[in-house]
Amino acid sequence: MKHLLICVSAAALVAGCAPMNTDSGANMPADAMPTDAMGYVAMAGSSDLYEIESSRLALQRAQSPAVRQFAQMMIDHHTMTTQQVMQAAQAAGMTPPPPMLMPPQRAMLDELQPATGAAFDRMYLGQQRTAHGMAHALHRNYAQNGDTPQLRQTATAAVPIIQRHIDQLRTLSAN
Repeated sequence: MKHLLICVSAAALVAGCAPMNTDSGANMPADAMPTDAMGYVAMAGSSDLYEIESSRLALQRAQSPAVRQFAQMMIDHHTMTTQQVMQAAQAAGMTPPPPMLMPPQRAMLDELQPATGAAFDRMYLGQQRTAHGMAHALHRNYAQNGDTPQLRQTATAAVPIIQRHIDQLRTLSAN
């Protein structure tokens, strides 16, 4: 029930993104996604920070070596995308604040904290599917509708990276 409430809260945050190719199958309206630079930077930062923090936890707690390997890739890739978004924002003349977790990402991390063993692996992978669906929608929408060219370019570059993560999650879930 708690996981369902978190997912519903997360979906409400991004309600309405364009249809996306993810395991969630959610079709969320694009008008709920930020098209302004500061909104995009804040949401992208929160998304990346969740990926990094939850994956650090996975490095400590995951039972499966494949899950730990995926977690390390998440840390590496999402650290890189955070740097790219920050650099693009600075190139656009912005002074972006450091990333902070938004309530949906904080709630997912709080739910993951007490999990252990195989239950941790399942919960981590499930949350990764949810988080990557939201991130895919965020970056794809901003790439198409964003108000700042430098950030649109960065969002465009992030979409295939996130899609590769979604594809890898499908493979991990099948094992």
